[in-house]
Amino acid sequence: MVTGRCQCGAIHYAAEGEPVYSALCHCSDCRMSAGAPMVGWALFAHDKVTIEGDPVTYQSSDNATRHFCGICGTGLFYTNPTVFPGMIDIQSATLDDQGAFPPAVHIQFAEAAPWMAAAHDLPRFDRYPAD
Repeated sequence: MVTGRCQCGAIHYAAEGEPVYSALCHCSDCRMSAGAPMVGWALFAHDKVTIEGDPVTYQSSDNATRHFCGICGTGLFYTNPTVFPGMIDIQSATLDDQGAFPPAVHIQFAEAAPWMAAAHDLPRFDRYPAD
């Protein structure tokens, strides 16, 4: 079982078993929703996920609903009964154990930021650089 939460702790969740997939999504809907270049997801059967607290929902497209904390704004879940009936996607960055489900695939890469293919070539710093 894995657990996770929003930033302020108002919403906690637990998921049993292994996800169907763990992916990094580059679609414009995910990018705009998160304000980030991609969003990590782990897809579970809805009946394997328990949620404590009351996420706020936003219908971001015809069949897609995004669930987030109404206090701190953390994005938590995504449901789409047309594409993923009976399933719930968990934003993997909200997992307590960041090593639980490493992403196995990039999805919707056709919509990725044009610089994303070279992102791994950028300089790396363990902490914010001094100068």
